[in-house]
Amino acid sequence: MTSTLTPLSTDRGAAAPREVAAPRRRTHVFALAEPCWAAAATVLFLLALPLQLTGAPAWTWGPLYALSYAAGGWEPGWEGLKALKDRTLDVDLLMIVAALGAAAIGQVMDGALLVVIFATSGALEALATARTADSVRGLLDLAPATATRLDADGSEETVAAKELAVGDTILVRPGERVGADGRVLDGASDVDQATITGEPLPVAKGSGDEVFAGTLNGTGALRVSVERDASDSVIARIVRMVGEASETKAPTQLFVEKVEQRYSLAMVGATLAVFLVPLAFGAELTGSLLRAMTFMIVASPCAVVLATMPPLLSAIANAGRHGVLVKSAVVMERLGQIDTVALDKTGTLTEGTPRVTDVRPFAGSGLDETGLLVLAAAAEHPSEHPLARAVVDEARERGLKLPVAKDFDSAPGVGVSATIDGCTVTVGAPARLLDQAADAASAGAAVVVRELEDGGCTAVLVIADGAPAGVLGIADRLRPDAAATVTSLTTLTGTAPLLLTGDNPRAAARLAADVGIDDVRAGLLPEHKVSAVNELESAGRRVLVVGDGVNDAPALAAAHTGVAMGRAGSDLALETADAVIVRDELATVPTVIALSRRARRLVVQNLFIAGLFITGLVVWDLAGTLPLPLGVLGHEGSTVIVGINGLRLLRDAAWRRAAA
Repeated sequence: MTSTLTPLSTDRGAAAPREVAAPRRRTHVFALAEPCWAAAATVLFLLALPLQLTGAPAWTWGPLYALSYAAGGWEPGWEGLKALKDRTLDVDLLMIVAALGAAAIGQVMDGALLVVIFATSGALEALATARTADSVRGLLDLAPATATRLDADGSEETVAAKELAVGDTILVRPGERVGADGRVLDGASDVDQATITGEPLPVAKGSGDEVFAGTLNGTGALRVSVERDASDSVIARIVRMVGEASETKAPTQLFVEKVEQRYSLAMVGATLAVFLVPLAFGAELTGSLLRAMTFMIVASPCAVVLATMPPLLSAIANAGRHGVLVKSAVVMERLGQIDTVALDKTGTLTEGTPRVTDVRPFAGSGLDETGLLVLAAAAEHPSEHPLARAVVDEARERGLKLPVAKDFDSAPGVGVSATIDGCTVTVGAPARLLDQAADAASAGAAVVVRELEDGGCTAVLVIADGAPAGVLGIADRLRPDAAATVTSLTTLTGTAPLLLTGDNPRAAARLAADVGIDDVRAGLLPEHKVSAVNELESAGRRVLVVGDGVNDAPALAAAHTGVAMGRAGSDLALETADAVIVRDELATVPTVIALSRRARRLVVQNLFIAGLFITGLVVWDLAGTLPLPLGVLGHEGSTVIVGINGLRLLRDAAWRRAAA
């Protein structure tokens, strides 16, 4: 699907007035306090480190480390103190205390590094939260701020869209966005509703048809009866569903907070015990303090944190080099947990661009495929409708020379007509044009039209001098790697993917059969996609949703993990998704899942190594006398070991093995 913030014109004649997309309200990185402080702490640390390592006097690097502590640690420290006021102890405060403790016994660099790591993590979380809020606000810009309301006497009044009530009648002019969910009273036009249903082509709308707020009208004027309040429109419900689905991840956060509480309290209690118990039995203050500080260093969770992060971050970096943007280490870990995949159709399994797939000249027309295509493309050449562009592009790909069209005319929802080398040619919707042709010819044309439509194509009828000359079949082209990707996902998860699409059932069924998908759910609105995901999740499945449009965003947010196709993906889908396929290479989806599973195995290995080192050093410190330099060496050595082990996933060979 194309980005809904830069919609394609849907005029089948002259170009419809193009809307200027509202400027995207995107929060700049350094407009947030957290990234500013994290950047300052990192720069100060990087300035101090080489001075210390090259043996410069302490007065040159000491103040820089102190400023790094202050820049990166004041905010988590302050928040930790406020949490203490509420009788809550979090791990961030514990890390600040550990960093200060390290500095107190001369391990200034270790403490500063710990501060920088935690400051950077907080900055990334703040940025992700801000960008998600930006994208949801941007979605609201799709719905127009005003609408033209028709009063009982036929007069027009421009009102705020949010003031429209059920039963009001609005006028939607050519090129405007529909102001409210409703039903067409009269008029005919093509409406681009990819924002809601994901259909790649504009849909002909006439009396009695439903339209949605935020969709883009073509060249015809529509009178629409409002059927839903602005707060209950489909576009408004999408915004609410994205927010609600995101909140469902909160229980995981609560679990993490409980673990942090227990660990923090245990660490504080253990450190105080190591310091106070020897004093109670007459030990020296200096020795007790040194033992307690050594305990704090060797029991520090740095090794555990680094045991977890290098494999995941290495996998993220490797995936990024191959066109997959995974937004966090948590996402990389979750990718390896999925056991069910739900795929969107248009723009995901398909390229999202209509192409001519069939050229069917009728016997007796005197035309072959080339002649039929030349007539159709010449007539469609002045139009900017997506179907017209598909026909013209096909003619150009075949190297055909197109004659000049004269007397061009366009009828919304019907088609175009023009004079080509003295022949009157009409190209458009079969249902509207067949009545204009001879009965016998119409019957034969209808058979071909039904055959193409049953195959999932959009049929376009070509009439020359009043007689049907042939039919063109136009469809969205399947991605070359779609079938192989479905097979790989089935092998990885043990379950065949399912198809969730807003497109029509016939087109969906045809495509699903081509790629090997049996479970097809078509004609879905965004809330129906969310319901399907929730149904699977409630059955104990961990669902990965792959999509690209605004209409996919709620399902992306509701799923265990969401992946967006990046090249033509909507802004909301890109921000809501946990990962983005930047180059639109669908085959990278199973590869990144396999890479995630390898990363998770390395995390388990590293946690075992880190736990073994920490346990051994803590026991040594408590049961004997662990020299501080040896404790630091053991602590940093375990960090180096798990770090190197995790960095194995940086190699291209790791990606190739995952792809295999």
